[in-house]
Amino acid sequence: MARKTLTPREDREVFVVPLDVRPEHIDANGHVNNVVYVGWLQDAGTAHWNARFDEATRAKWSWVATRHEIDYLRGIEPGAEGVVARTWVGDPQGPRFTRYVRIEDAQGRVCAQGVTEWVLVDAATLRPQRIPPDMLTVFETPTSAD
Repeated sequence: MARKTLTPREDREVFVVPLDVRPEHIDANGHVNNVVYVGWLQDAGTAHWNARFDEATRAKWSWVATRHEIDYLRGIEPGAEGVVARTWVGDPQGPRFTRYVRIEDAQGRVCAQGVTEWVLVDAATLRPQRIPPDMLTVFETPTSAD
């Protein structure tokens, strides 16, 4: 059973990643293959991380995806343009972060949505590490100063 359309929290930044629909993404049913969506979930999360953290931080920390859940709502056809992934994070729980992703077509219709559980690990040891509070603030919506 499909869940309700995922909606970002007002206190979270929504990061947008343009997606290319390539010929090799199309399956025998004439639309983007399910496996491609899993890749897009990972690509969106990785792009958000890379855009918000410097090289030194990315060298110290890494993320491991431990679970993906996807709802397929509308097929994306060959040659589709303007497809994007919108992603944001939930609340940290120890070393875990839930990341939400909506895949939308050029008309803004949700074609698929997913939830991925990511675990923060020390890049050298690959051991899980509690998410530092200052890391969360990077993913928050900036507030305007009055």
